[in-house]
Amino acid sequence: MTESEGVIQYQLHYRPGNLPADADYAGLYRWFGRCRRLGLIGQDPALYGGFAYGNISVRAVRGFVISGTQTGGRETLGPLDLAWVEIFDAERNQLSATGPARPSSEAMTHGQIYQVLPEARAVIHVHSATIWHRARQLGLPSTAADAGYGTPQMAAEVTRLLSSGPGIHDGAFVMGGHEDGVAVYASDMDTAGSLLLDVLARATDLASATG
Repeated sequence: MTESEGVIQYQLHYRPGNLPADADYAGLYRWFGRCRRLGLIGQDPALYGGFAYGNISVRAVRGFVISGTQTGGRETLGPLDLAWVEIFDAERNQLSATGPARPSSEAMTHGQIYQVLPEARAVIHVHSATIWHRARQLGLPSTAADAGYGTPQMAAEVTRLLSSGPGIHDGAFVMGGHEDGVAVYASDMDTAGSLLLDVLARATDLASATG
């Protein structure tokens, strides 16, 4: 990694406020908990400089709702841990948000997925060395190794990957310049979570087979 984990790379315009009423909070809370129990979202003093890692989001009628910065270490997620990203501009590296919390450092990547894929309504970003190191065997595309997390370069790489073929509705990719970083997106949160578990299971099988 070229940046410290958890450090916001974009210019944030934030004001405290309420969350939208139209987002799928039940699915967001449920899958945060499952990812947390599996260690895909979390915080470990021995990993990534001790910073919390992983984040989760759902589309709203305007913008999207994402877990707040450095909330990965929480056992559960609640309304006070969320941010509503109303406007983002990847080219200018700017993001406007409200809600009880400030958005995650990966908010720009989530926003770019929603922008490129109108069908996407849920995004989960996790850390998994098991998946990341076997991306090629799993057939997962990867962003460039020189594109750091939460940057315009990463946003451009997301656009490149997701625009590379027709009919891409649900899927996953790894972040070549973000150690162990994996992003999964789908038309709803349960589909995204199930896809993540499937990729993890296949990666685990590969790891077992190679000893």
